[in-house]
Amino acid sequence: MGAVAAGVTSWAITSHPMTATAPESKAAQGHKAQEAATLLQAGNLQVQYRDYVGATRTFRRVLELDPHNKVAWYDLGVVAQQEGRAGDASKAYDKALKIDPRYASALYNKAVLVKSSDPGQAVDLLQRAIAAMPNAATAHLQLGLILAQKGRDDAAEEEFGRAVAADPSLHSAVPEEFRDEVSPTPTSSQAGAPR
Repeated sequence: MGAVAAGVTSWAITSHPMTATAPESKAAQGHKAQEAATLLQAGNLQVQYRDYVGATRTFRRVLELDPHNKVAWYDLGVVAQQEGRAGDASKAYDKALKIDPRYASALYNKAVLVKSSDPGQAVDLLQRAIAAMPNAATAHLQLGLILAQKGRDDAAEEEFGRAVAADPSLHSAVPEEFRDEVSPTPTSSQAGAPR
């Protein structure tokens, strides 16, 4: 029986001609991109309504259309993180970051995910997120919190100052012992400052 199965397998492999597949037409690629964009919107609505099973299915469909869609990988990470599946979230963020190593949202979320278990890695990820998006106020805040925990008060104060300068509403999230030093200035503005 084993020899017959091996023969059938061998036949199936060698009996099909090796033809090069034609590249997809631009119209087909455009249709796939449009379908993927529509599905991403639908998946985000599902996340808003906490339909995580449906959202996961939708984001996986996007990846069937476009395996290199960093947003779909990121969104799968968000869903897994919401459901408390840290390992799955980390893997999904890693896939997004493999596609785009400067993807600030994935860098930030992964940093938050590993902050308590690996503060050193969280610092590295937050620094990369800030390099990609210098006005990312919440990344500065999170980095400041980790640095303060490590006793690096001067560096923490700098990060808190940058966070509050980018988004004065974060002043109340700064630990009390740093608040007076990083008061929002009258020239601080949140206009256009990403969180």
